Amino acid sequence: MDKNAIKKYAVWARKELLSRVAQKAQQYGITETEMVDAGADSINGKVLSAEEMQQRRALIAQINEKGYQQVMEEVAYTWFNRFSALRFMEVNGYLHSHGRVFTDENNAFKPQILAEALHLELDKLDKDKVYALKETEQTEELYKYLLIVQCNALNSILPGMFQTIADYTELLLPDNLLREGSVIEQMISQVPEDNWQDAVQIIGWLYQYYNSEKKDDVFAALKKNVKITKENIPAATQLFTPDWIVRYMVENSLGRLWVEGHPECGLKENWKYYLEEAQQEPEVQAKLVEIRKEYAALNPEDIKLIDPCMGSGHILVYAFDVLMQIYESAGYSQRDAAKSILEHNIYGLDIDDRAYQLAYFAVMMKARQYNRRILNGENTCHVYAIQESNSINRAHLKYFGAGMDDIEKNAAKMQLEGLLDTLTDAKEYGSILNVESYNWDLLRRFVAAEDTDGQISMDSVGVEDTAEQLNRLIDIGETMARKYWVTCTNPPYMSVSNAVNRINEYIQRYYSDSKVDMYAVFIERCKSLTKANGFQAMITQHGWMFLGSFEKIRGKIVDGTIVNMAHLGARAFEEIGGEVVQTTSFVLLNHLDFGFKGKYSRLVSFASQQLKEQNYLKHEDEYECSCERYRNIPGKPLAYWISEIFANAFKGKLLGDYAQTKQGFATGNNDLFLRLWFETEAAKTQLGSREANEARKSSKKWYPCNKGGSYRKWYGNNVYIADWENDGQAMRSYKGSVIRNPQFYFRQGITWSSLANQLSLRYSPEGFIFESKGSMCYPIRNDNLNYLLGLLNCKVTSEALAVLSPTLDFHEGPMAKVPVLDAGENTVHVNELVENCVGVSKDDWDSFENSWDFKKHPLLRNVSTISEAFTQWQTECDDRFNQLKANEEELNRIFIDIYGLQDELTPEVEDKDVTVRKADLQRDIKSLLSYAVGCMFGRYSLDVEGLAYAGGEWDSSKYQSYIPDADNVIPITDEEYLDDDIVSRLCAWLKAVYGADTLEENLDYIAKALGKKGSTSREIIRNYFLNDFFRDHCQTYSVTGSGKRPIYWLFDSGKQNGFKALVYLHRYTPDTIGNLRIDYLHKMQRVYESEINRMQDMMDHSENAREVAAAGKRKDKLAKQLKECREYDEKISHLALSRIELDLDDGVKVNYRKLQTAQDGKFYEVLADSKNIMVKEKK
Repeated sequence: MDKNAIKKYAVWARKELLSRVAQKAQQYGITETEMVDAGADSINGKVLSAEEMQQRRALIAQINEKGYQQVMEEVAYTWFNRFSALRFMEVNGYLHSHGRVFTDENNAFKPQILAEALHLELDKLDKDKVYALKETEQTEELYKYLLIVQCNALNSILPGMFQTIADYTELLLPDNLLREGSVIEQMISQVPEDNWQDAVQIIGWLYQYYNSEKKDDVFAALKKNVKITKENIPAATQLFTPDWIVRYMVENSLGRLWVEGHPECGLKENWKYYLEEAQQEPEVQAKLVEIRKEYAALNPEDIKLIDPCMGSGHILVYAFDVLMQIYESAGYSQRDAAKSILEHNIYGLDIDDRAYQLAYFAVMMKARQYNRRILNGENTCHVYAIQESNSINRAHLKYFGAGMDDIEKNAAKMQLEGLLDTLTDAKEYGSILNVESYNWDLLRRFVAAEDTDGQISMDSVGVEDTAEQLNRLIDIGETMARKYWVTCTNPPYMSVSNAVNRINEYIQRYYSDSKVDMYAVFIERCKSLTKANGFQAMITQHGWMFLGSFEKIRGKIVDGTIVNMAHLGARAFEEIGGEVVQTTSFVLLNHLDFGFKGKYSRLVSFASQQLKEQNYLKHEDEYECSCERYRNIPGKPLAYWISEIFANAFKGKLLGDYAQTKQGFATGNNDLFLRLWFETEAAKTQLGSREANEARKSSKKWYPCNKGGSYRKWYGNNVYIADWENDGQAMRSYKGSVIRNPQFYFRQGITWSSLANQLSLRYSPEGFIFESKGSMCYPIRNDNLNYLLGLLNCKVTSEALAVLSPTLDFHEGPMAKVPVLDAGENTVHVNELVENCVGVSKDDWDSFENSWDFKKHPLLRNVSTISEAFTQWQTECDDRFNQLKANEEELNRIFIDIYGLQDELTPEVEDKDVTVRKADLQRDIKSLLSYAVGCMFGRYSLDVEGLAYAGGEWDSSKYQSYIPDADNVIPITDEEYLDDDIVSRLCAWLKAVYGADTLEENLDYIAKALGKKGSTSREIIRNYFLNDFFRDHCQTYSVTGSGKRPIYWLFDSGKQNGFKALVYLHRYTPDTIGNLRIDYLHKMQRVYESEINRMQDMMDHSENAREVAAAGKRKDKLAKQLKECREYDEKISHLALSRIELDLDDGVKVNYRKLQTAQDGKFYEVLADSKNIMVKEKK
């Protein structure tokens, strides 16, 4: 199946149909903003027929009730459904007219019904009208007429899909359907004909993709706090279930019900996805024998199955196939079985009318596959779109119940009113509504006994319509109240908090144990729909298995019986990438736990839908256990895969007994209160405060802040600072901030990122406060800190957290539940290993300039060449890497032994998981160049360690060996025009560091490491500074989630590289731009003018054609650069005259915009990559 083609078509078709339907509405005087009066008999000079007037009035009434956009959406998808259904039926030869509606016998877009129009056998086809339209060559009108007649003819056999089109949908049937590029033509040309062979697949994917853009719109609105309404729930939650998962659910619920009661039937050998039962204890087996006696008494007609969230009917269609096998095993013919399945076995519900149409059609097409005569209009199909009772005229109830005695009549009326009350606003709630078990036969007799005494009055008008509506609501109500042997569904995944208040309140009242997410509500609802000893099969997100917020609903499931599970994890749906949506499919027996051992297929490590299916069928990663195994684990997570030995570890002491795990503050505005440490003036940051009073007395503004970060163990990720001046006065008083656990601020402890793909913990020294994503652990006794850090960074804890928090959310709750066993005589060794790990990691972190404890670049050594320095550095890095890896493996071995997990875990650590860096020639040479630029600006000095200048007073005494640039402007030119450009300054710096004798050797080494284009080393280095240095600098001075925060800013005139110059943010003054303009930009303009004249002179006087051509080419380039500089000068001049002040406390993002905003408020883009660096403009 070509899903790309289906998606492309469906997404386009929705937009096209919405546009065309709206155009038709406009032709009838209806737009979103205005409507010609409903009683009008002509529009835009066109006289309306009586039928058109009636349809137009109905359309206006619907718009007044539902809104213009909703009605246009409904009409568009109704025609999309009909076109899809007709296409499926014509491809499969199911049309009674025996004429193709869209194509000829060669699948060309030449509708047979046009050629055969006068010979078609269709109910209510007006041959005279056909003849007249053919005579006058009104082909488009004839085709639309034949389409409508065909749809109306199908109403008698498929009323759920082809409602009679005597309404406004006919009025809005788009024009020009025969043109190239129409919705129908594109359906034929874009979606391959063989894709239409399988109704459930083509319909399911069309439904999902048709909704995809609307789904995006709904979630975009949700980010703006627009709740998901009943009209948008289907688009927001629809997800087509993979075929193999449908088969797993149906075979292990419906199939299991039959084969366990009829073991001799031999059916399960046909079912690839059927999981054999685990070996049970004798007392459990005895209980199962009793339950299966009940199954053995069942006949095929007794089995009722429901999908309460049926979508496009995928589950129901496969259930039909399995039921057919059950019937055939019981001796039924396919023809009789198909009729009986429709009448007795299959039930479905959905809040989406469109889903109902598609599910109904899919089920009926499946029945047609087994019984060619089933499309005769005489067969019931129990799938329904849930309807609301709001529009019922209750005054009409007095006309029903004629001939019934008063007791029956009053009982029926009271029950019917109760049903109507329950179904008020039913589309808001859908299948989670609890409907009482009324006397449904009584209600049907009540509605059937209609009597208006032969009198037609204003009061009795519409009684027949009311009766029809009531019968539909009775069918829906009975379906919702019934108990089923099998409930099988893929429910909506949607946080209840994202729903409107009405749904929220209903769920709080009736589903308080599962109120977190709609899928959890449906777990509870499906249990209530299922008979005792019946089966409940679902696919949901797997959060309910582990998270504390689902503990109550999990308790109900654990106290029941889990038959089996396919634990899918991430990427079970090929349409959803990433790790966020993690799922599990499972089958429950509706019976209190009696020690039954479930079977679990663990598929979470496989990275695609296809790999999960393949490994499920291998039956390799399977586990067997009863719910008893994980009852002792805090929160009762469904840790089916852990051994009894490991499960028993949770019976002892936990991390919470040895330490306090805490969540930090939420600022309410990170842009206001958080910075990366290198953005601000260094003197305003306080490092190492031991407690709050000491911090307060320092009068500093910024303090180190833990905020999680990337995967790194032992030490590091120390990049954030927070405004905690005067004990956090500003943050405490900010509306929207939440200050948590301030009594722990500034203490040493253990920190980690609470949201991560892979857990890593680090030592946090004194002086840090912490934010909500940088959780902290504070040992009750400080002498336990190293031991706990070692334990938490080892494989045993990873295994424990796979149980306690497999959803990537490592917050302080699950962390506190990690089991802690005493290391005994190994304690001292563990502490020494951990101390070494922290030291090694700190050395690595401090070797690079993104550490505030950085001293000097590691390639500055007592050697004369960079090559020698790099060799020494490489050895140092390798030793550090190997030492840390060996330490981690030893820690793993110790803790694996302590916990007795030698049969489950191995101590080996992969290189990719060791979080200190190996030497990397190109990366390290680039960082050397970055350090050199820092020395050029005076940020660093060859004479002092660490930061020499980061704001405040300049101290020239710090710079003896190499003197920084005097005016804070370092030009970058594409040729050697200036004696103080960046390449010249680099050469001077290299001489100062390594000596003049090795300058050329070191330049060659740098150029080779950079690997850039150029004929000489200087040219390669110049090209790097010109094209790549600033990008690399932005990468160095950035943190994931916080964006780029460069401290060297690139003034950039544009693509011609006419003018480029770096400025150091911390040395910026209001005169900097003016100096840059006069001393550098204007100077470059004079250089270009001079060079242009020189090239012109060469062209005028040279006799060498090649030389003349080269001079002409260079002159053109120089002219473009000069033009670019002049245009740039116009922008720079406004900013220079504005003498803009910057405040380092505002941070890079704010200052980047501020520097480019003149006094008049206009923005002049003069800095590189402004869009991705500066703060978004406030609107």
